[in-house]
Amino acid sequence: MVEKVNALSRRSYGQFCGLARALDIVGDRWNLLIVRELLPGPLRYGELKASLPGVASNLLAERLRTLEEAGVVERVLGDAGVLYGLTRWGAELQEPMEALGRWGVPLLAAGRGDDEFRPRWLTLALPAILRGRTATPPVEVGFEVEGLLIILRIDADGSTTRVGDDHLPETVLAADAETVVGLVAGALTVDQAIDAGELRGEVDALRRAFA
Repeated sequence: MVEKVNALSRRSYGQFCGLARALDIVGDRWNLLIVRELLPGPLRYGELKASLPGVASNLLAERLRTLEEAGVVERVLGDAGVLYGLTRWGAELQEPMEALGRWGVPLLAAGRGDDEFRPRWLTLALPAILRGRTATPPVEVGFEVEGLLIILRIDADGSTTRVGDDHLPETVLAADAETVVGLVAGALTVDQAIDAGELRGEVDALRRAFA
């Protein structure tokens, strides 16, 4: 890995500091957002391009090549062809990225405006906001945002998310992103979130998670 990192020295800050050397690799525009997209799982190039509105195709290819050379991203062969995924070392970026996302939550108070949004981004945002929150027994709820079901589980170890699968929670709140973030961040009560969206199932799970 040292050899791969040194290959990027032409863009290096030239500082013997863990933060500076990390920024040598992931500090370029779009790099951390590429990692954000790959944290839930590998994607095909086209899927990755579609999930990053505003990035030019040639720039995305260059960023992926750089991250691959650095040992953050790897190409894997799946049923759908070639996929881009994170290496084990690359996946360790989740913790610092959650911290940065949590720091940025107050910046969301102004609302979405004309900014682009993809529901998949909530898979990183929700655990970041809820860091330190636990529940015993575990509680699991679903959020349906723009057609995507995101399942949030809070247990004794903390909170995790996954994109909807065959194991669906009994309680699902269909709402816009602002409502979901407001509920999870504590800016909205459970009743306010339900009024702004559509609840399917029992409200008890939401109250246990966000009372």
